[in-house]
Amino acid sequence: MHMPIKKWLRQYAVALPVLTGIFTLSQYSKGYTLTDAVEFALYWALVTLAIFAVSRAWNFHRHQYCGLCKDLPAAPSDDKSN
Repeated sequence: MHMPIKKWLRQYAVALPVLTGIFTLSQYSKGYTLTDAVEFALYWALVTLAIFAVSRAWNFHRHQYCGLCKDLPAAPSDDKSN
């Protein structure tokens, strides 16, 4: 099974401006200048997405199911309560 790189890139393309907006708003509301708030936000949004991407790729490589990512099918449950 190959990694769904295109799917991930689309998701990160949406997440980057959302995270940047949230981080910018939080810093700006604390009294930082807009320039400083945007610099902070871009840096931490990229760091956050990089960490998430690496952990997601690692879990995909190990075939570990992620309910949020839904990149791998869920393992069948061993429910024997019939």
